Amino acid sequence: MSVKELKPHALYRRCDPAKLGFRTTAELEDISEVVGQPRAVAALAFGVGIRPDGFNLFAHGAPGTGKQTLVLQSLRAHAASLPVPSDLCYVHNFDDARKPRLLQLPAGTGATLSRDMERFVDELRAAVASAFESDEYQQRRQAIEEEVKQRPAKALEEIGERAKQAGLAVVHTPSGLLVAALRGGEIVTDEAFQRLPEDERRRLQAKIELFQGEVERTVRRLPRWMHDRRDRLRALSSEVTAQAVAHLLEELREKYASVPSVLAHLDRVQRDVVERADQLLEPETSLPEALLEATPRGFGRPPALRRYRINVVVDNAGQAGAPVVYEDNPTYDNLIGRVEHAAQFGALVTDFTLIKGGALHRASGGFLVLEAHKLLRVPYAWEALKRALQSRRLRIESLGQALSLVSTVSLEPEPAPLEVRVVILGEPLLYYLLCALDPEFADLFKVTADFDDQIDAADDNRRRYVQLIATLVRREKLRPFDATGVARVLEHSARLAGDQEKLTARIAVVLDLLCEADYWAGQAAAGVVTAAHVQQAIDAQTFRADRLRQRVHEEISRHIIMIDTAGATVGQVNGLSLSLLGNFAFGRPTRITARVRMGRGDVVDIEREVELGGPLHSKGVLILAAYVGARYVPNRPLALSASLVFEQSYSSVEGDSASAAELFALLSAIAEVPISQSLAVTGSVNQHGEIQVVGNVNEKIEGFFDVCRARGLTGDQGVIMPAGNAQHLMLRQDVVDAVAAGKFHIYPIHTVDEGLELLTALPAGEREPPGGPYPEGSVNRLVEDRLIELAETLQTLGPVGAAFAEP
Repeated sequence: MSVKELKPHALYRRCDPAKLGFRTTAELEDISEVVGQPRAVAALAFGVGIRPDGFNLFAHGAPGTGKQTLVLQSLRAHAASLPVPSDLCYVHNFDDARKPRLLQLPAGTGATLSRDMERFVDELRAAVASAFESDEYQQRRQAIEEEVKQRPAKALEEIGERAKQAGLAVVHTPSGLLVAALRGGEIVTDEAFQRLPEDERRRLQAKIELFQGEVERTVRRLPRWMHDRRDRLRALSSEVTAQAVAHLLEELREKYASVPSVLAHLDRVQRDVVERADQLLEPETSLPEALLEATPRGFGRPPALRRYRINVVVDNAGQAGAPVVYEDNPTYDNLIGRVEHAAQFGALVTDFTLIKGGALHRASGGFLVLEAHKLLRVPYAWEALKRALQSRRLRIESLGQALSLVSTVSLEPEPAPLEVRVVILGEPLLYYLLCALDPEFADLFKVTADFDDQIDAADDNRRRYVQLIATLVRREKLRPFDATGVARVLEHSARLAGDQEKLTARIAVVLDLLCEADYWAGQAAAGVVTAAHVQQAIDAQTFRADRLRQRVHEEISRHIIMIDTAGATVGQVNGLSLSLLGNFAFGRPTRITARVRMGRGDVVDIEREVELGGPLHSKGVLILAAYVGARYVPNRPLALSASLVFEQSYSSVEGDSASAAELFALLSAIAEVPISQSLAVTGSVNQHGEIQVVGNVNEKIEGFFDVCRARGLTGDQGVIMPAGNAQHLMLRQDVVDAVAAGKFHIYPIHTVDEGLELLTALPAGEREPPGGPYPEGSVNRLVEDRLIELAETLQTLGPVGAAFAEP
């Protein structure tokens, strides 16, 4: 069989600037449609349009694919056609101060009402003070005071007159009012009273006790008269206050006649003002200036006046359509709201004016956008969001209250109704984890917007992609890109996508490249960005990130890391591995070796034995072991013990992209046929000997090329790769040039046999006839003969051989 190496044109899909149809991006119109995300666009349109509950959205995709931009654009466009939601305000509950009432008002009414009530409070204090200082009030108050003061005096005077007629007198003593007998207008002393005849003394004593009882009853009525005085004064104050406040509230009632909830609140305010008239004139709290600045607005006023303020939690004044809220810090309090406290004289106090709404309050009636990783890393925020969506009510309570950790008395604001569509942005892994681990997730987030990380490079998509580049250039106020610059951006986009037929959908990465190319054009004082500036930007990105790659290549050049690029060795092959450092990936050759001996069919993966090999790598080794036994000695025991290892590997190894290289090393060790060290191998293998595609093939090829170029290209060096990866090649220009000059080679293979012939320069061999032996001198015949020899030797040795074969 003959494997043809790839031609230079197959290594890189070029974009012809002449076919783009413009000279610079300044000639192109902006694009408003989304490029290459039809599935996500359809999901968003469905999610924002459907009305029933539970159809919240989870938009997932790779970072930089424009999830946030597209979601916000779609939501804002749809929200503009929706009605503006109500303002949300909290007011004092005159029945239970711990449970503030919620007012839902037409958009823009809340702030206006708040200002009107502030003015009302200011005018109320002045109006009440003026009414209480009026002559009419003072006269009526004085009349009540005089009347109440005279009632006990008149009663006692009347008793005194009647007592006098009866020959008695009411006398004021230090111990109180006493009734005594009179003789000749003089008070009868106790001694004189005792000398009176007994009959007269008894008659006077009866009269004295009668009038003393009346005096005592009159004295006992004094508290009742004082209580009556207070009631009459309070009624007078209420009457005067009602008259003073009536015209103030009448203006507000006329202004808000169309808002029943405001009218009901004003009625409650009026009743409370009348009841608390005497408290309205309490002096304002005198606080130091520094403390006053740190005190919430209104807290310097008497508590009776603060009761009439309006706390506007959500103000939709000026809002055009439904709100679209993006919360970048979705903590528990920022989502649900909170009740704040103010420090006053060493104590923490609060009232309804310190209730603060959360993102869900602001987004009610519209849309709320959250980042999944930010939401899930904050304790209890995810549970609070689910509870609000399930109950469709927003209950503001502290985290301590929600978890029953504290039992202190605090406010319990009336829950607000919730009507919101939530859109969560995140990576696919988070979405699938939530689906698997949270049973409530599927009921609350029924719509998935899946953002692709690749765009098909068809002509129509390519045209829109070019328009997108022009739009980004204008939006960021960059220099115009000429056709060569745009073509180079398209080529690099295909390289980022890892496919000649695709373009990357990670627009954020493309935008970074545009900005960097514009910078280098500015450094060169160029008015237009060309392909040279784009390439300079790409090279600069690589240079900033490739310190470790350079260090690895330096150690290979100095033979600290042992890699052969010439000659041939038994049981040794150059595999290709990938190192990923942040956003920078580079390939490097790795020496893979195999050793075999008589055994019981064990292929030992040393990486797995020392727990450096991942499950996918171990799977690849098990597959190649099964392949060897089934292909070469299907009717005999596999009587070998083999070991495979990545030499000088000091970190974990994962993936099966080196399984083909490991198989070639193993077959070489079995057949004792040397393998060319001028070739490197990448690819995975299945149990039928077919070579399967691998990832990051460009970086792996370039990694071996760089090592070979540093030592000098001989014309024999190259890379063996899966044929299926040919469509993914977007190699660097220096690699393409070397292939064109015949100094480097890229061989695509479909089967293990094709790779064996390239690596050994011997025919692989096919069984002739089918089921018969392999041809003499072929690699497969050498492998089969060695395995049969090992099996027969083990059988000949009997128990000794079995013991020898024990691991």
